[in-house]
Amino acid sequence: MPIIKSAIERAKTNVKANERNSAQLSSMRTAVKKFEKAVIAKDDNAADLYKAASSAVDSAASKGLIKANKASRDKSRMAARLAKANA
Repeated sequence: MPIIKSAIERAKTNVKANERNSAQLSSMRTAVKKFEKAVIAKDDNAADLYKAASSAVDSAASKGLIKANKASRDKSRMAARLAKANA
């Protein structure tokens, strides 16, 4: 455990940030998985789930949880799957 006051405060901040970041990443992954399941099951709401998943990926990228290239790659793959399912 840190002894210096600023280090103690920073440790508390890191714990809060870690919880927040973990929750954000988890919700992004959940949105992507829901979209993938909908595409496999050929559900009608796949387009809506794509929109939600794409938004979640963008949000995670803007907060620095994932890199911009990964966000772009993930969105591109989801769009391709959606187009293939609709074709």
